Amino acid sequence: MPILLLLLAIGLVEISVLVLVGNAVGVLPTIGLLLAGGVLGSWLMRREGARTLRAFNEAAKLRRPPERELSDGVLIVAGGALIVLPGFVSDVLGLLCLLPPTRALLRRWMQRSAERRAQRVREQVRTGAAPGWAAPGWGAGFATGSPGGSRANNDGDVIDGEVVSVSEDDIPPQNNPSLGTSDQAERPRGDAAR
Repeated sequence: MPILLLLLAIGLVEISVLVLVGNAVGVLPTIGLLLAGGVLGSWLMRREGARTLRAFNEAAKLRRPPERELSDGVLIVAGGALIVLPGFVSDVLGLLCLLPPTRALLRRWMQRSAERRAQRVREQVRTGAAPGWAAPGWGAGFATGSPGGSRANNDGDVIDGEVVSVSEDDIPPQNNPSLGTSDQAERPRGDAAR
C-alpha cells in the first residue's frame, strides 16, 4: 500500500510540474523541453554505459573486483529508466544518476548505506535477533559455538553430534546385490575388516 501511495504522489508531482511549466512557457516549448531531455538523457546513458562497460572489462582483466563499475551500472540503468518516464522531475533525477560527478556522490551514499545495513545484519545474526531466521536464542548459541561443531543454546546445554556416511562399500556383499564377488576381491586388505 505505501508504494502505491508513493507512485500516486510522484505522478501528481510530475503532472503539477508539467502544468506549471506549460503555463509559464507554453505547450509547444514544454513538449520540446521534454523531448530534448529525453534525447540528452538517452545519449548520456549510452555514453556512460559504454564507458562503464569498458571499465568493467578492464577491472576483469586486472582481476580486480568491479565494485565501482557495478554500482555505476545500477545507477545508469536507474537514470535511464527515470529519463524514459515523462516529466521534468524524473528527467532531473535521471540526469543526476547519469552525470559522473553526481553519480559518484550517489555511489558513495549507496556504499555507506549498504555497509550500515550489513553491519546491522551481522549484529542481528550475532545476537540472534534476526526476525524470522530461527527460534529465539538460536543465533547467540550458533555464533558462540565451539570450533569442533558443538553449539550451545541459551540454557547452557551442549548438543554434540557426528556425521556418519554410509556408501555401497560399507554394506557387506551378501546384503548388497549390486556388489559381486569380483568387487570383494578388489578391495584392499584394510577394507575387509569392515
